[in-house]
Amino acid sequence: MRRLFGDKPFYKGLLALVIPIMIQNGITNFVNMLDNIMIGQVGTPEMTGVAITNQLIYVFSLCSFGAVSGAGILGAQFAGKNDHQGVRYTFRYKLLFGAVIAFVGIAVFLFGGKFLVNMYMQGDSGITNPALTMKSSLEYLRIMVIGLVPFVVVQCYASTLREIGHPKLPMVAGLIAVLFNLVGNYILIFGHFGAPALGVRGAALATVISRFVEMAVVIIATHTQTKKYIFAKGAFRSLYIPSILVKQLFLKSLPLIANEGLWSAGVTAVNIQYSLRGLDAVAAGNISQTFWNVFAIAYITVGAGIGIILGQLLGADKIEEAKESSYKLITFSFLVSVCFGSVYFLAAEFIPNFYNTDQSIRSLATTLMQIAAITMPFDAICHSSYFVIRSGGKMAITFIFDSGFMWLGNVLLAFILCRYTTMPFVWVYLLVHLLALAKGIAGIIMVRNGFWARNITKQASQG
Repeated sequence: MRRLFGDKPFYKGLLALVIPIMIQNGITNFVNMLDNIMIGQVGTPEMTGVAITNQLIYVFSLCSFGAVSGAGILGAQFAGKNDHQGVRYTFRYKLLFGAVIAFVGIAVFLFGGKFLVNMYMQGDSGITNPALTMKSSLEYLRIMVIGLVPFVVVQCYASTLREIGHPKLPMVAGLIAVLFNLVGNYILIFGHFGAPALGVRGAALATVISRFVEMAVVIIATHTQTKKYIFAKGAFRSLYIPSILVKQLFLKSLPLIANEGLWSAGVTAVNIQYSLRGLDAVAAGNISQTFWNVFAIAYITVGAGIGIILGQLLGADKIEEAKESSYKLITFSFLVSVCFGSVYFLAAEFIPNFYNTDQSIRSLATTLMQIAAITMPFDAICHSSYFVIRSGGKMAITFIFDSGFMWLGNVLLAFILCRYTTMPFVWVYLLVHLLALAKGIAGIIMVRNGFWARNITKQASQG
């Protein structure tokens, strides 16, 4: 049992890192939930259209996450050995690579938006209006692309700040942005205080404004406190990064971008299969996913903390301590998910009642939420195992474990069940989610093997 549980200082250090991230992400997801409810008050087609666009934006966000996370693996290890110049190099790389990702994302959404949205609208429409759903989705998407650049910039700063042990600034910036988003939604969606009622366009405008505010707060605070955030001092004096380090960062970033892109595309592919059972399934799934994001934030945040904690230990050559800590971190993530999953299960009985939609969609949403709640502990094991393996830079194994399992497991099963059987949608949803149990077992086996525990900063030249 001692192998699975840490002492008081262990949890104190863990919570000091993850609580600010949890607060920031938790409040952000809570406001997103309120946004979703507000749009749900406008109507089911509008809610479904926004949900479809948000799934597309989700793919982009994970690709940008992969871009900064690849460099972040080295960044955390540089921070563990107090190599500020190394952290500075990784920060520059994140910004440059992130700019490329943002440009590609904007181009894809502007020129291929209608095609992408249409992929979600292949099934029987049920009570949902397909034409209005398409219109709402595209209106929302064309405004949201404006916010992709500040979103990427904030990710570059926030990830670096967390890697050096300063997660509070991103939290504060996130809270300020959330306030702007919430107030903006209230004013612009429904037309309060003399403003026009813009519906889904108002929701998108509020989100974009909040992202620019968040970016401004993070940049100004970071570069006016360079004694505290040492990597920022001289960060833009040049864009120089040692060529050997660029190569190593690229080799770490590219598989992660591919992994995050393929994994999120896999989620999209699964949802497309679900949409074959009707847009009502999409609407119910949107309600379930929105609230799942709120309740799952605890174990997701622990996963981010795992990558930073283990990365710092590995960078400091504390290999055995990193191995021992991995078990304690996974156990903690599992227990957190059990607690939050239980609350999510109980809340599923009344949450859908907040939506101005058909009772059949509300009932289906309740069932989907309860299935997701039951399988949440399995998801937590998968998530934490992924970050353990990734902390040592084992990109190929990480790729196979995450996106490989998604496509050969979840996508394939959803494809077969939705297209070649008449199995009720609820059972399809349950079986696809239960695959997390098999993935979790595989993850634990790989963590116990210990092959992932290595210091990769030794391979990097400091120029």
